[in-house]
Amino acid sequence: MTTHTVVPTDTYLTAPPAPPAYRRSRRVAALAGLVVLLFALQNLARNPALQWDVVAQYLTADVILDGLRITLLLTAIALVGGFALGTLLAVMRLSGSLLLQSVSWGYTWLFRSVPILVQLLFWYNISLLYPRITVEVPFGPTLLDVQTRGLINGFLAAVIGLTLHEAAHASEIVRAGLLSVDKSQTEAAQALGLSRTRTLWRIVLPPAMRAIVPPSANQAAALLKGTSVVSVIAGQDLLFSVQLIYNRNYLVIPLLLVATLWYLVFTTILSGLQYLLERYFGRGSGRNGLPLRARLRALAEGVER
Repeated sequence: MTTHTVVPTDTYLTAPPAPPAYRRSRRVAALAGLVVLLFALQNLARNPALQWDVVAQYLTADVILDGLRITLLLTAIALVGGFALGTLLAVMRLSGSLLLQSVSWGYTWLFRSVPILVQLLFWYNISLLYPRITVEVPFGPTLLDVQTRGLINGFLAAVIGLTLHEAAHASEIVRAGLLSVDKSQTEAAQALGLSRTRTLWRIVLPPAMRAIVPPSANQAAALLKGTSVVSVIAGQDLLFSVQLIYNRNYLVIPLLLVATLWYLVFTTILSGLQYLLERYFGRGSGRNGLPLRARLRALAEGVER
């Protein structure tokens, strides 16, 4: 007769006390980390090159906030559009059609292989490749004929480039999430007579989101920081606004610190949203653990074990 051992979900709460040597080494490591942190904070507070008064002066300047709005807008558009297109590509990749699978694989291969900066430069200079865009009915009239010179500015080139690039990465994230769901769940839903659409939305997608959310949040943070590359095509984002100012007053370090602080603020917000989404989609699975306050209390108690 086979017996199964049930392992508690939060094993760190019920784990036996650590050996004394392990506890001592852990305290030494924590003390060393605290000393390093204090040295870093002291350097940040006393280093005159950082010029915190200049940082405070420009942190909420109008030109900085205008650049920040462009950065957030680019991130939102590319994230939503990229994941919408990426989900479609993932479904095509998992379909039974060899043609759809080939199209999806080719798109992902192409846009993941070319650096985002190269893609942006291509879209910004698309008029050199296609001077005119013409749409006509075969053997019939011309429906559209426009010149591409001046049609795509820096912002539009950034939207197109970032969205298409994001879709290639999002398709792999969504595909991995869908594949992480046990096939038996789909078979059970089909045995109960559920339609393919209902099976996808009610059976496959909820557990798949537990695998999709962490890399998606990581990708969103990378996208937020990656928007800084649009400054090379005059995208007028946060970094471009900072560069405009320090090219006039030569206060390079404090203005770069202004951009750094804003990036830190919004990547921290994204990390908080990731935590909430993981708890939402992890409910009922035994993986969401304890509330944050109980988790912090458990970690604090664990130091003494």
